[in-house]
Amino acid sequence: MVETQLRVLTLNCWGLKYVSKNRVERIRAIASELSNADYDIITLQELWVFSDYVHVRESVSKRLPHSKFFYSGALGSGLAIFTRFPIIATSVHPYSLSGAPIDVIAGDWFVGKAATSVVILHPVLGQVQIFNTHLFAKGGEEGPEHNRAHRLAAELGRYVVAAGDFNSIPTTLPMTIIRDHASLHDSWAVTHPSLPSSSIIPPPHEAITKFGVTADSPMNSYSAGKPLDPLDYIFYRQPVRPSSILQLKCTDCKVVLTHKVPGTPHSFSDHFGLEATLEIQQEDAAPHWAHVITFSRYRARRELYVFGLCLVILVAIVIGSSWLPHPWINPIFLVFTIFIAWLATTMLYEGFLYGQWECNALMNVVEELEIYKKGLEIRLGAQS
Repeated sequence: MVETQLRVLTLNCWGLKYVSKNRVERIRAIASELSNADYDIITLQELWVFSDYVHVRESVSKRLPHSKFFYSGALGSGLAIFTRFPIIATSVHPYSLSGAPIDVIAGDWFVGKAATSVVILHPVLGQVQIFNTHLFAKGGEEGPEHNRAHRLAAELGRYVVAAGDFNSIPTTLPMTIIRDHASLHDSWAVTHPSLPSSSIIPPPHEAITKFGVTADSPMNSYSAGKPLDPLDYIFYRQPVRPSSILQLKCTDCKVVLTHKVPGTPHSFSDHFGLEATLEIQQEDAAPHWAHVITFSRYRARRELYVFGLCLVILVAIVIGSSWLPHPWINPIFLVFTIFIAWLATTMLYEGFLYGQWECNALMNVVEELEIYKKGLEIRLGAQS
């Protein structure tokens, strides 16, 4: 079977022992729902109790045989990843600034808030790194600016899929930096490009379907009465230096687990789940690289034109210096001549030497991609 997509789910389970309401009943209901789903990757947050993790793991093991429960801090990270594909590496990156001890209610300092990840071996994409994170409660849209900046500096990195509870709404500084600086694609924004104006408070159901609200919804039995917030995200990106013509593209993203636990009046968690379908698409790399090479040659020619113009100006300066009306103009002409000479020299090696070197390097990359493309087509043909 040829793998054509990745189905990803992220959910904050609200699994605090002795604190979370109806924890045992809800975790069992979540495990039952996940066991009947066909996800390829599941990232869970606030799964604090190890026995709860074991129950979920056993429930989804037929579909998702590989999993990792992450230990961090005094009370654990509460993070777990379940995947259909083999896990070949794991890592934990604790946030060095994660709340304050005095903020006992939030409890972020006592637990091991972190960015955790696994590297899975996908049959088509090869190695894929999956990040799961739960950012601390303050530092999103309300916390001090230095908390937000430090937290983001810790979490940005090289990954393909990053999911979790980011505790920040889309318009805040953390989300802006994550999207723009890290070149990440927000699955919800990709599939909902024409979002309605956020200045108008939408009805609860519309807030879920159009704005991706996953927390503090009146439709949630544990967070009714709070302001609507989309706090959960599934981001993805291509490799920084692409070695494949295969690309991930989100084709569907929706809020799930919005109904009540069967036979009860309460929700599965104080958050809803977020689901994304990432299609594995084969892109034609040649036109893109051809455009890059064309632009490189255009830039080289432009710089050589500037070099030629500088030579003409230098000749004009040399000739014109014989008819200077005032001696005090000589120093100005001298400085201007030095500048033009420097610019001409720079444009010569930039337009000719570096321009040729860049074009040759890009040609090598194009040829390597063509060879890789042929090999990949043969491999995909054999799998089908």
